[in-house]
Formats: sequence, structure tokens, C-alpha cells
Amino acid sequence: MTPTLVFDIETVPDTAGLRRLRAEWQTLADAEVAERAFAERREKTGSDFLPLHLHRVVAIGCGFRDAQGLRVRCLGAEQDDEGKLVADFFRLIDRYSPQLVSWNGAGFDLPVLHYRALIHGVPASRYWEMGEDDRDFKWNNYISRYHVRHLDLMDLLSMYQPRATAPLDEIAKLAGYAGKLGMDGARVWSAYQQGGLRQIRAYCETDVVNTFLVYTRFQRMRGALTEDALVAEEALVRATLNAADGEHWRKFVAAWPER
Repeated sequence: MTPTLVFDIETVPDTAGLRRLRAEWQTLADAEVAERAFAERREKTGSDFLPLHLHRVVAIGCGFRDAQGLRVRCLGAEQDDEGKLVADFFRLIDRYSPQLVSWNGAGFDLPVLHYRALIHGVPASRYWEMGEDDRDFKWNNYISRYHVRHLDLMDLLSMYQPRATAPLDEIAKLAGYAGKLGMDGARVWSAYQQGGLRQIRAYCETDVVNTFLVYTRFQRMRGALTEDALVAEEALVRATLNAADGEHWRKFVAAWPER
């Protein structure tokens, strides 16, 4: 079977990058640099959401499903720098050429990873393959929006209409899954400043599982899974989480009603 790689990233403001761009901010602490960047962005756009190239990746969650089962974890270790995390992600793609699955990956996660890979000089030849060396990638690659080698579930289910998009948390809960558990992307910067990287990584992993479960439901809808196969996939996820270490998994399973 072709491996499936479900992924999600968590980011914080790139305060070091902002200092390089704004000489007058050189002596400011990270929190003040970020607040000034947020304020400027709010004044310009009405939102403090920074441009994607000014996001720094602090966690990349991956769910890897192959013939051996399902593994869910954040790449690297808490002390690893951004360059290593980004390199580890693209190394997985280089090695396995997996089916990529995300929720809003085309709109956020992948563009951020593109910029950060460029900044850190990370090679990603398989990811950027578009048919020059492998003809199979000419008509189905990771880059083109309407190809499915990367399947952005939010983008596809909304028929590529921004007004029709839905949040992962609500779709997961409506489908009977756990959804988010006490944290969301808006709280990541605050948690990071308070030394909560472990909590952020745990949150990222649970988002990966929510995405994987919604993906299995999508596969059932499109006829790629039978009902029995869907039940088996859900049972595999539950068994995997029950066997895993981490309080976030116990909370996730408790919030996920049995069929």
C-alpha cells in the first residue's frame, strides 16, 4: 500500500527574522517584537495574523499509515531547531513518496514549509518533482492544487471556495471524533512564551489524529473504504492511542465516543 502521511504544523512569530527586517527592533525582546508586528498587521489588515513567511515552525505533527500500522508523533525533539524539523519532514517525502493529507495544508502549512525550507537551505527534490524525472508526477504531484498526491481536505470539501470552508475542530466533532482539547492555534504563541512546547507538540499530534479520522470518513464517502474497513481503521487508531504514552492520548480517547 502507498503510505499515507497526515501532517500539521504549529508556528510562532519569527522574531529573529523580524529583527533582521526591522533594524529599529534589534534591542527589543521577543514578546515586544511580536506585539509590534501584530499591531502593524492589525492596522494594515484588521487582523494580527502575520504573513506566512514570518511564521517560525516549532512543531510538525505526523501520522504515518502503512502496512505496518499507524504511528503518530511530532518530528524531532523539543530541543531541535526549525531547520532540522523542516528537513525531517521533507526527508520523509523523499524516502517514501507518501500520500500527503492535511486540513488547510495548501493554504497554510505547506506555504510556510516552503518559505522555511528556502530560508534554511533544505533540499526537497521529491516534493518538488513535477514530471521532469518521474513521469508519474506530471499529472499528479504535490504542488498542483487540483492533484491529489497532496489532499487538502478542507480545500477539496469546500470545492475551493473560501466562503465554504469549515474548521477541523467542528467537522471532527460533528463526525463523532474528539476534536480539539483545550487548545487551538491562537493560543500557541502564548503557550510557547510560557515554556509550553511539550503542550504544543501534544496539541499538534491530536490535530493530526483528528485529520486522519476525518480522512478515513472521506475515504468511505468516496468509496475507497467499505464500512467494515472504516470501522477497522477507527479501531486501529483507538488501539494505537490506547497503547501510546501521553496524557493527551488518554484525554483524546475519553472524548471520542465508542460507536
